[in-house]
Amino acid sequence: MLFDRDVEDFNLHTMMELQRREISQEQMRKFEGYMAEIFDALGMDLNTPATEETPQRFVRAMFDATEGYDGDPKLLKVFETECRGGSDCRLSQVIEGPIPFFALCEHHALPFYGLAYIGYIAHEHIIGISKLTRLVRLFAKRFTVQERLGRQIADSFTAMLEPHGVAVYVEAHHLCMQMRGVKETASLTRTTVWRGEYEQNSSLRVEFLLGCGADV
Repeated sequence: MLFDRDVEDFNLHTMMELQRREISQEQMRKFEGYMAEIFDALGMDLNTPATEETPQRFVRAMFDATEGYDGDPKLLKVFETECRGGSDCRLSQVIEGPIPFFALCEHHALPFYGLAYIGYIAHEHIIGISKLTRLVRLFAKRFTVQERLGRQIADSFTAMLEPHGVAVYVEAHHLCMQMRGVKETASLTRTTVWRGEYEQNSSLRVEFLLGCGADV
């Protein structure tokens, strides 16, 4: 795995240009066999038209849901900023969101899903708005946890643009809490990450959170 989950230092270009993962036919058949055993043990009848291909579909669905490990070279495209040192260059922020995402919790491999918001104060470079969605999904489509997801988005964005500041707000529902354990169906987990000017300036943080529709 390229991104060490315990280390925030990484090679940005390598991360964005990972090679596409591949599963051979032999591996696919082996994985399907494992899943067939598991589903059978859990009570699924695999001898019906609706379920006979379920192991194969499940493995393919997991592969597709974790395509963030493949990287995204389109994220490397940045543009020069239009800010030329005016008095508001360290205060004017871009806020994008809500950006819907789905991820798989690494603790139980069950989904968590929600909305992400990114704010940044440009320095010498800006990025296309659509790339912010790509950045969120690059890390969301992996086995992860919500706290790390926010940090990876913020740190990658910082490495890409070297802005004056980056803010990330994520709110999500976790099926590992709703389907098992405490079975809490109404909970919403919120996390924030601040970098640069946002760490120092509480007014910028409040402005960002209000732009996200969060309670302040």
